[in-house]
Amino acid sequence: MSSDQKSESVSNEYQPPKVWQWEQKNGGNWASINRPIAGATREQALPKGKHPLQLHSLATPNGQKVGIMLEELLALGEQGAEYDAYTINIGEGDQFTSGFVAINPNSKIPALVDHSTTEPTRVFESGAILLYLAEKFGQLLPQIPAKRTEALNWLFWQMGSAPYLGGGFGHFYSYAPSKMQYPIDRFTMEVKRQLDVLDQHLAHNEFMAGDEYSIADIAIWPWYGCLVLGDLYDAAEFLEVKSYTHVLRWANTIAQRPAVKRGRRVNLTWGDEAKQLRERHSAVDFDQ
Repeated sequence: MSSDQKSESVSNEYQPPKVWQWEQKNGGNWASINRPIAGATREQALPKGKHPLQLHSLATPNGQKVGIMLEELLALGEQGAEYDAYTINIGEGDQFTSGFVAINPNSKIPALVDHSTTEPTRVFESGAILLYLAEKFGQLLPQIPAKRTEALNWLFWQMGSAPYLGGGFGHFYSYAPSKMQYPIDRFTMEVKRQLDVLDQHLAHNEFMAGDEYSIADIAIWPWYGCLVLGDLYDAAEFLEVKSYTHVLRWANTIAQRPAVKRGRRVNLTWGDEAKQLRERHSAVDFDQ
């Protein structure tokens, strides 16, 4: 390469400014809702149903976790887990309304309010909601300390790992305004490493915490389970997911659970209309 060619190559590379400036139209599919500041943009109260547990969410992978958890609790006979679920349309900026910001100052779905406590308890961050509900009802979290710790290991693994899958791989592979090799290669490598971590673990364990289905499985499945089943980013072939045989076995097992089938529909607003459930107030809503 000549010196002129080298100079041209360097000049074509992005050079960060001394002070970053927000370009509102630069961000791909989600540019209209991403911003570098927090807080509410408009006054709007949240609806409230008749049950103590009020879920405000959308059926993204993070949102599916809580719908699945609540349906699993109900399947276990925990009638106190009855809930109302209202859709937060993140494409329209519902997460920035004053009502939603009051229960989640981070403006991310899902968020839960428990009105059964003396003062209503707000719970945000999907992992925190799963842990809160598991402890509230004494279900889906092993009681034996070693197994409980193992479940929590994997719950927090998911919370730390999924941003590389969603915000990293998913963004650059599916949503970025243009395809860029370096970030796609970088995050593909990390996602495949994570799938290998799961595959090696599940080679010797039925579920994430051993032989007991738990909140760890509920947290991980909507991301990595749906990814290998071809329901996320349309990337199954690209990632060669068939090679992760133990993850596929685990993913298919969980996908067949009736509560999982119901829970992943909660606050679903796209795709097959027959599967959509924008609001959920009782079990009969799934039959309508």
